[in-house]
Amino acid sequence: MKTTDTPPAAPAADLAPVAKAPAPAVKEKSSEGQVLNVFSHGVLIIWAILVVLPLLWAVMASFKTDDSILSTPWALPDKLHFENWSRAWSQAHMSDYFFNTVVVVGCSLVGTLLLGSMAAYVLARFDFPGNRFIYYLFIGGMSFPIILALVPLFFVMNNMGLLNTRHGLIMVYIAYSLPFTVFFLTSFFRTLPTSVAEAAMLDGASHSRTFFQVMLPMAKPGLISVGIFNFLGQWNQYMLPTVLNTDPGHRVLSQGLVELATSQGYKGDWSGLFAGLVMAMLPVLAAYIIFQRQVVAGLTAGAVK
Repeated sequence: MKTTDTPPAAPAADLAPVAKAPAPAVKEKSSEGQVLNVFSHGVLIIWAILVVLPLLWAVMASFKTDDSILSTPWALPDKLHFENWSRAWSQAHMSDYFFNTVVVVGCSLVGTLLLGSMAAYVLARFDFPGNRFIYYLFIGGMSFPIILALVPLFFVMNNMGLLNTRHGLIMVYIAYSLPFTVFFLTSFFRTLPTSVAEAAMLDGASHSRTFFQVMLPMAKPGLISVGIFNFLGQWNQYMLPTVLNTDPGHRVLSQGLVELATSQGYKGDWSGLFAGLVMAMLPVLAAYIIFQRQVVAGLTAGAVK
């Protein structure tokens, strides 16, 4: 019986080597990434300079005299003239304007977040006839220019006896900020897990208790983010109080700054004007610096589910 001899196996050295990625391509990609990184950082640095430089100049001018502001606008002050701030606070009535603004914006911000979060929670969690229609109505309110509503709004407020009152301006601010608040928080509530709300309902919690004690604390990043945006818009609002709030005793900061700029005539109290401008600017900067992490978390929460 003849057996067939098995051919010997090819040596391992004769095997074809595994193809590797060419090194130049990797280097090209890394170089392109470095160029893009340098370009993006350069754009951010230029943008930061354009934003920060006017703020620093305004702060610097608030501690200078009128003559030094006009003669050497870019020079540092010879000394800190704190009398500019005291003059703007007392003689220009910035203290009264500041108090009115804090009252109006504080109450309207609380009302906007409360009503907006309740409406957004219902639209995001419950299916009922007209759900999408109501949602699109809020979105339509965002695209409606407020300048077109000033004349009818003036007559409505006048007929209701709400002109030149703080509570009337608070109601207008709430209505003005609700569309964006509902739009923002509806998308945020949809990203929250439903299992937590279902567990609370199984434990016997009512819908209101589930919302206030379970879902609302979970929506804290979104509330802080939309609260910052509403705070910026309401604090810097000028058109609405100019039309609906003509009483000098109820003027807000934006009206006070304009009054301070125009009431001087040809005299021009530039140092006091810059001091008042910095006063109006500081609360906004402080709010954003304190809550900047929550703002970023609230903006990115809707992108990851």
